[in-house]
Amino acid sequence: MTTTTAGGGAGTEGGANVSGWTRARRVERANARGDVRARAVSSSAASAGRESGEYDAGSIQVLQGLEPVRKRPGMYIGSTSTKGLHHLVWEVLDNSVDEVQAGHASHVQVTVDDDGFVTVMDDGRGIPTDVHPVTGKSSLETVLTILHAGGKFGGDSSGYHVSGGLHGVGISVVNALSELVEVTVWRNGNEYTQSFSRGIATGNMKEKQQDGSGNKKGTMVRFKPDDQIFDKVKFDNNIIRTRMKELAFLNKGTELHLKTFNTKTKSYVEEKLVYAEGLKDYVLDLTADATRLHEPITFSGEMEGIRVEGSLCWTADSYSDTLLGYANSIRTIDGGTHIDGLKYSLTKTINNASRKAKLLKDADSNLGGDHVREGLSGVIAVWVPEPEFEGQTKTRLGNSEVRRIVENIASDAVMGHFEFNSADLKAVFAKAQSAFKAAEAAKRARELVRRKTVLTANRLPGKLSDCSSSDADRTEIFLVEGDSAGGSCKQGRDRSFQAVLPLRGKIMNVERKLDAAALYKNTEITNMISALGLGTMGEDLDTSALRYSKIIILTDADVDGAHIRTLLLTFLYRYQRDLFEKGFVYAAVPPLYKVAVGKKETYCYDDDDLQRVLAALPEGANKHIQRFKGLGEMMPEQLWSTTLDPKTRLLKRLTVDDASAANHMFSTLMSKEVDPRRRLIEEEGAALASIDF
Repeated sequence: MTTTTAGGGAGTEGGANVSGWTRARRVERANARGDVRARAVSSSAASAGRESGEYDAGSIQVLQGLEPVRKRPGMYIGSTSTKGLHHLVWEVLDNSVDEVQAGHASHVQVTVDDDGFVTVMDDGRGIPTDVHPVTGKSSLETVLTILHAGGKFGGDSSGYHVSGGLHGVGISVVNALSELVEVTVWRNGNEYTQSFSRGIATGNMKEKQQDGSGNKKGTMVRFKPDDQIFDKVKFDNNIIRTRMKELAFLNKGTELHLKTFNTKTKSYVEEKLVYAEGLKDYVLDLTADATRLHEPITFSGEMEGIRVEGSLCWTADSYSDTLLGYANSIRTIDGGTHIDGLKYSLTKTINNASRKAKLLKDADSNLGGDHVREGLSGVIAVWVPEPEFEGQTKTRLGNSEVRRIVENIASDAVMGHFEFNSADLKAVFAKAQSAFKAAEAAKRARELVRRKTVLTANRLPGKLSDCSSSDADRTEIFLVEGDSAGGSCKQGRDRSFQAVLPLRGKIMNVERKLDAAALYKNTEITNMISALGLGTMGEDLDTSALRYSKIIILTDADVDGAHIRTLLLTFLYRYQRDLFEKGFVYAAVPPLYKVAVGKKETYCYDDDDLQRVLAALPEGANKHIQRFKGLGEMMPEQLWSTTLDPKTRLLKRLTVDDASAANHMFSTLMSKEVDPRRRLIEEEGAALASIDF
């Protein structure tokens, strides 16, 4: 699970100087961005001296080159936070993987330095370097400095039958949003180099003859993101490793190397990621902590130029499904026609196979799709010559023909497997039938609860202090530990858009047994389901039914608070994983300390923060340090200025980049098995003990 910073960092409110992410840093960054945007404005418009409000030809801005990218980076990479920062790596990495998929490369290496630079190198054909007939510049400079200039528009004639990067903006966007980009190309026995800064070439392309045999080929892109654009230029090695692991699964047999710098040993650590079985290895990884009902069902095929690969495995001890979709090696987190086709195929095929095997009688109704998929872990990947993605960030596949093709290929493979493996069919059918019975029991439990007026749409939980706004896009809810903290939060919040739901004690651990009937009998669980608008367990997330755009977990900064936060995260992840996929879940970060010197108050969010503040105080200063034992100790005004105010607070958005890692972590932390949890504690304890603080 990945955390990314959202909202404000920390700053001043009501005279309190809050340390951490200081307001000064935000102002500095905002000013820098303002300078960037100011450069995009026509100088003639700036000097025209028009009166405010006058609108004529001089008011029309014409952005040149890559200026649109620097002015509106979110349009091209989604955000300027951690997610957008790593998106730059994906743009370069996907270009190298496209060379692999086209059959021109077999090795890709990513190097992450501790100075903010990332290097991506492959052994493909190398970016063309000859003079482009339209721009009059080298093709290398053309693709780096001009939007929608690339080699992937020409289909098979370009050498790319399928590709993840089809818009021709990837590498140029990286160039526009980087402080420095250095490109090296090896081809035709020569070595070509050129440097760029913030979208502009800093010199002409240089050419020299290769050393040695002269047979080296490929491209190396080394870049450092611009701190005028991004909140923080700090790459997360785990996020990069996860993406490279995905690509290694999707491109079986391809070697991907990750080199990261270890600041403790002052040396590089290199990892080789290669999977001979491809998607089968992926599913085995997803189900590593589960009891598999059968060996993974793996299939592949091609129709109408569209290639399909997939792997599926049902498990006995999981009560939800994990279906991951990819299009041209790009993760489609919002699904699409390939996922729809697989779901429809599985529902139809399992029912047909069950009737053929006499497991379903003539009088029995068909099993529903949710019941068929319970306990399923699967990966479906398609390679489409002309994919229709939603936006540059490619979160959903829209090609209608893909659904039909996936249906046909998956149905034939799954039906064929069950015809020759009747024991597997019986195990999967028993799992689906059990899910159906559990759903019926849960339905009865829900009806009982509804009669008690807890889950009805017009009767929200009594403890919920709702906000006055009904606009879900701007509202947020705090899930707060205990009535005491809930009272402070209710008094300190902005009632127009902030709701508060206090929770009593520690909620049930759903990882031990995710029993839908038991969930609907639990008061704290049903309060959250109705307050948040989560719907029925097993259904796809209906974002239009959600009552808030931010679900913020607010617990004490102690061991009990961490445990309660983990219990809440486990429930939300197992009940509706799409909340994380779509970025609705956050964790609030309350301060641990208050340092008062006279009338000046400074809030510190961890021990390191406290030491920095104390070190900056004048010698002999009369200071008072308060350690907050819980949120209930904070006055409403303090809670507002440090934790609730969007202008000053620090929020962490919780997302899932690696489904298998998330499944493994929840299983390790919260399941009945004690040994894996003990090993994790021992390993983490040993790692902390080895750090020189």
